[in-house]
Amino acid sequence: MSLKKGDFVTFDYTAKIKESDEVFDTTIEEVAKTAKLKNQGDKYESRLVVLGEGWVLKSIDDALLKLKVGETSLIEIAPENAFGKRNNELVKTVSLTSLTEKGIRPVAGMRLQSGGKTVMVRSVGAGRVVLDYNHSLAGRTLIYEVTLKSVLTEIKERILGLIHRRIPTVEASKFLVHVTAKAINVHMPPETLNTEGIQQIKRGISQEIFKFFPEIQSVNYLEAFEAPTKITKPTVPDTKTV
Repeated sequence: MSLKKGDFVTFDYTAKIKESDEVFDTTIEEVAKTAKLKNQGDKYESRLVVLGEGWVLKSIDDALLKLKVGETSLIEIAPENAFGKRNNELVKTVSLTSLTEKGIRPVAGMRLQSGGKTVMVRSVGAGRVVLDYNHSLAGRTLIYEVTLKSVLTEIKERILGLIHRRIPTVEASKFLVHVTAKAINVHMPPETLNTEGIQQIKRGISQEIFKFFPEIQSVNYLEAFEAPTKITKPTVPDTKTV
């Protein structure tokens, strides 16, 4: 079966910097452990992508279109097709005081958040701090090894894939999805009730469902609150002294 844009697929990958052979990202836990990646909060599992939607780098998207389930492709991606070439104009020097006044004690190698972007502290000295606004992978040639794991064809598994993509901390099997001609009903497990930003997450899932399944007119999220289990104290029989 040849793939086409709009298909739902899952894939594994390992990404390296060509110049250093350093692994900087992967979906495979054993590879992450060997490479001593520090993304300790990440869940290592195959990723969902809707082909042609720009969810991954175009070179990866194009490679996946040519694969069959179980096949692997090795992709080399030049900087201009990955995270761009380095731009020296994005390296700025600021005063150390401007950061310490915000409670920031910069050291070389530290990453800061500025204007919604991640900034690298390149050096600190003589009351000045050099900040690099380039992406950390800018100017690097990347090597991706990608393996096509599955093609999702059933509407329920596609819906569950969209849900899990946005709520990866909860197992997809815990969501119950019921599909009718024009509606999707999603029974939310208790684990999601306190998820930060859950309303925005549900809105995002709904928008994707409407986009990929234009026949659907409504998405309904059903949440159940269960009464706490009452603990019955065991009855202690009366004892009499003879």
